[in-house]
Amino acid sequence: MKILITGGAGFIGANFVHQTVRERPQAQVTVLDALTYAGDRSSLAAVADRVELVEGSITDALLVDRLVGESDLVVHFAAESHNDNSLNDPSPFVQTNLVGTFTLLEAARKHGVRFHHISTDEVYGDLPLDTPERFTPETPYNPSSPYSSTKAGSDLLVRAWVRSFGVQATISNCSNNYGPYQHIEKFIPRQVTNLIDGVRPRLYGQGLNVRDWIHVEDHNSAVWSIIEKGQVGETYLIGADGETSNLDVVRTLLEIFGRDADDFDHVTDRPGHDLRYAIDASRLRNELGWAPRYTDFRQGLAATVEWYRANEAWWRGAKALTEAKYAASGQ
Repeated sequence: MKILITGGAGFIGANFVHQTVRERPQAQVTVLDALTYAGDRSSLAAVADRVELVEGSITDALLVDRLVGESDLVVHFAAESHNDNSLNDPSPFVQTNLVGTFTLLEAARKHGVRFHHISTDEVYGDLPLDTPERFTPETPYNPSSPYSSTKAGSDLLVRAWVRSFGVQATISNCSNNYGPYQHIEKFIPRQVTNLIDGVRPRLYGQGLNVRDWIHVEDHNSAVWSIIEKGQVGETYLIGADGETSNLDVVRTLLEIFGRDADDFDHVTDRPGHDLRYAIDASRLRNELGWAPRYTDFRQGLAATVEWYRANEAWWRGAKALTEAKYAASGQ
């Protein structure tokens, strides 16, 4: 099988590449990545001899047409994905998430290539803190940021291309990921690297916002289950029943580092900060037989901490610039 992985030098995509090479050694893997600040060539260094890395944009129609035409499967991870950045400048999110997805879909339609689209639970908006309600594939879309709205738009493009043109596509909407190779602008890596540097973690508002955390390897194993056993045209939600407040995440990290539970600072909350995400992944589990491997969130966090300790050279160069950007916004 010839597989084109877009965004394969980013966080989730790079982990997917590593997992694919490890578990499917006969696969021929090509990565298309623009190698912006969030895509890092070094994330693929360990598999560089097994993977073709093409630097380019998913909005480049000629390049995309050639690469898709040479492939049996496209797994589309590439996206602008940081909410804070989308609030500062929405334009790259429109280009990558909407125009880029359109460009890929047109190539998949032309060449009859199987297509899997990676999306987020943020397209559904948020849920109250005091309810057992969870997102399902039938939950109406209600995005609240330029990031989530452009991801919602890309999902709808995929659905339309399936219905109107018969593109052989599936969609997955996943909860918040954590694990190796995640950029340090994100919540967990930022706190981990702060703690490694002896800096107090920083928490938006009161930290009561709840996220449904899943280890990146569990996310990617679910993606393969959908590709191999999912029904074309359908949407599958990926989650590991990992609902945890941001406050509890910080306190768990402080405990792992042997620090006091209240050794953190509150900072100005993000505008429009969603309250709670929660995934109902029963369809994925019941129909496709998938189950997460990382069921102990603390254990997964501890392993993630050790990865960042052991791979300081991977993240150190971006740390000062990232913190300067946050400091400028009072966060």
